[in-house]
Amino acid sequence: MKKIVAWKPLPEDVLAYLQQHAEVVQVDPAQHDAFVAALRDADGGIGASVKVTPAMLEGASRLKALSTISVGFDQFDVADLTRRGIVLAHTPDVLTESTADTVFSLILASARRVVELAEWVKAGQWRDSIGAAQFGVDVQGKTLGIVGLGRIGGAVARRAALGFNMKVLYTNRSANPQAEQAYGARRVELAELLASSDFVCLQVPLTAETRHMIGAAELRSMKKNAILINASRGATVDEQALIKALQDGTIHGAGLDVFDTEPLPADSLLLKLANVVALPHIGSATHETRHAMARNAAENLVAALDGTLTVNVVNRDVLGK
Repeated sequence: MKKIVAWKPLPEDVLAYLQQHAEVVQVDPAQHDAFVAALRDADGGIGASVKVTPAMLEGASRLKALSTISVGFDQFDVADLTRRGIVLAHTPDVLTESTADTVFSLILASARRVVELAEWVKAGQWRDSIGAAQFGVDVQGKTLGIVGLGRIGGAVARRAALGFNMKVLYTNRSANPQAEQAYGARRVELAELLASSDFVCLQVPLTAETRHMIGAAELRSMKKNAILINASRGATVDEQALIKALQDGTIHGAGLDVFDTEPLPADSLLLKLANVVALPHIGSATHETRHAMARNAAENLVAALDGTLTVNVVNRDVLGK
């Protein structure tokens, strides 16, 4: 019987589904040696939020497939997995809408200072009619620049254009004709997007090319009243440069769901800035979506072990081997 290692707790029905197809060994990834030993004796693995290095896979000669319960796959060395002939699957579709909701909540919360003013009220500071000191900025009718117009970026563009009458600019490796036709999105170079947008939204995977793609120079090129939104990966932004830009008023504010270090350290300067909305990486964190992601990842893994998986494959070159 095939053996699967699960390094993340799974919903009962998803675990039962996997157990219909294989023996499932549940491990705590914090117990590193036990985790590595389990991988070396497994045909497949499923989990999330844990870095799986090439060294951890040495001797895992049975391993044929890994399935991450996420759209991102930067926790894996994809080239190494491909070299070993190990399929890597992910869940790119089921989290699109819930993550786009999170992105837009950051836009609204940052613009209208929702978190800051809610805490202000709770602290008993609302003693009279509010004045300019509590005013925010409009979202409707503004310009949204989306860096990376894939599935999630497209869902954000739909909310912006159709729900808030926003002008949408985007940068992407390739054109997105559907977004251009349906939402009036216009493809521009990054420099124009940064200079023209009231809100700059990052929706790119973390790669060597996107690491710190927004640094001091890029922040200086943005409007002084612009707000940066990042719900992609923390390292796409130079965090220290962002802190300085927020302190100096180079940009107006930031809405962040991702950070260089997660959980965000309690002494981070980002938490001391009133013009920052910081969330604990909740992009897809709804009961419905997380369950759908786990189920999708499980189905991906079963199909990969059966040799029938044709979708949601990160390293498609393996399929031809």
